[in-house]
Amino acid sequence: MDAAGNRLKTALVTGATDGIGFETARQLAAHGLRVLVHGRNADKAGAAARRIAGSTPDASVEPVAADLARMAEVVALARTVAAKAPALDVLLNNAGVYTDVRQLTPDGLETTMAVNHFAPFLLTHHLLAAVRRAPRGRIVTVSSMAHASGEIDVDNLSLARGYTGYGAYSTSKLANILFTVALATRLGGTHVTANCLHPGVIATKLLRAGFGMGGGAVARGAQTSVYLATSPEVERVTGRYFVDCQAATPSRRARDDRLAEALWAGSERTLVRWL
Repeated sequence: MDAAGNRLKTALVTGATDGIGFETARQLAAHGLRVLVHGRNADKAGAAARRIAGSTPDASVEPVAADLARMAEVVALARTVAAKAPALDVLLNNAGVYTDVRQLTPDGLETTMAVNHFAPFLLTHHLLAAVRRAPRGRIVTVSSMAHASGEIDVDNLSLARGYTGYGAYSTSKLANILFTVALATRLGGTHVTANCLHPGVIATKLLRAGFGMGGGAVARGAQTSVYLATSPEVERVTGRYFVDCQAATPSRRARDDRLAEALWAGSERTLVRWL
């Protein structure tokens, strides 16, 4: 509640300890939302929340922690968030990684797909009831223009064949869009929307690590995420891909509804013990 006793809208931002995620959380707090600031561990999440609180007047921020490469921790994060926010207005799946070497998580999942796709799929599944309790729930997932190079093989979601760092990243970003499309279909007729976005070519540690280049300011990178999380213009828009706060047309593969459904089914099979 705010000082006047009004209910504060609550947003969870994953990967909010630096880069686009941190700036997104900061801007949402500046918009008057209560923001749950997610980090890989409690120290990082706490430090980010304190930075936002120190720089943003009247910010309402709380740290939450989980290693998104570990699916049990994703489930635990969902429980923590649901306890803090029984009605979650915004679930913003922002966290992402890029790795040049194929690595498996302790769960036996390929790391890029685990963090970039399976974690938001699982987190959204376990928080959907909380988002449905909000008057106008919004699920926003950060994809990338790199999705256009991605290819989904539902029999190779562990990326065991033909691995490259860029291939894994682009495939995970295509998965973000296909997930959003399939989710929006399942939410049809409800008051919950699901959209995704390309944030721009932004100067983040992921961009430097994966592409060896600089980019635009993180304030610009957060712009479309904040727009989709807060703007009344998109209150009833769902299942779309956005660039620079405008609906855009993603790649042909990203518009393949059958592929979206196949990926959904494959993701459920992969995550069955945590669903």
